[in-house]
Amino acid sequence: MKRISTGSAFEKNMGYSRAIVKSGWCFISGVTGYDYATMEIPDSAALQTRNCFATIAKVLTEAGFEMDDIVRVQYTVTNTGFVDEIIPELGAALSEIRPAATMVIAGLIRPEMKIEIEVTAFKG
Repeated sequence: MKRISTGSAFEKNMGYSRAIVKSGWCFISGVTGYDYATMEIPDSAALQTRNCFATIAKVLTEAGFEMDDIVRVQYTVTNTGFVDEIIPELGAALSEIRPAATMVIAGLIRPEMKIEIEVTAFKG
């Protein structure tokens, strides 16, 4: 088993890994819209979504996977009003991959967070 970290304080303080790789699977914890290099988060839900996918792509690469290996995605969005804004970003990242997906409307742990994306990838 391999553990991957982005170095985010959230991971250490809350006791989790950004991703776990085991037996051909890569489980990526929920990613929010922070730029983990600067720990800044844009106000726009679309830009937060773009940041989420940039982090996911980076973690997948480090794990030896590609975006095409994503088989499952869960979106947690804090407000239904953001859905139309994020749809183009979802399509840009996944329209050719088309994993199984779920979208939930729920609160997140910080008020600036508008979306969190969790993915599972499989390299069979």
